[in-house]
Amino acid sequence: MSMTYAHAAAGNGFASSVDTAQRLRRVQRLAWVLDAAFRLPGTRFRLGIDALVGLIPVGGSLIMGAVSLYIVWEGWQMRLPPSVLARMVANILLETAVDAVPVAGDIFDAAFKANLRNVALMEQALGRKV
Repeated sequence: MSMTYAHAAAGNGFASSVDTAQRLRRVQRLAWVLDAAFRLPGTRFRLGIDALVGLIPVGGSLIMGAVSLYIVWEGWQMRLPPSVLARMVANILLETAVDAVPVAGDIFDAAFKANLRNVALMEQALGRKV
């Protein structure tokens, strides 16, 4: 019988369901601030602090890539499968690398939204949305 996160209890090597829910809510809020906190006036398009800081040549991309790794760390703390964590890191690496390209990279960064993608991967791996 496999153990689900909802049935996990503290002390058995799994994160507790309460701890997991708190972590998930925290990264959901962070991803929203990073990727979708602001709406472009007159459009339905949203962008976040990640896209704005990413406008700083090279350094902005690296800073935001490091911030994005916090979401992966939270996923690791929630005991997500290594394959999910690897995909999350790949999303961050792709966004950070492409964002280093002037103008086109900034547009890609604003559209790709790696942090929201990574939270969706976490929710899928956990089998629920909190």
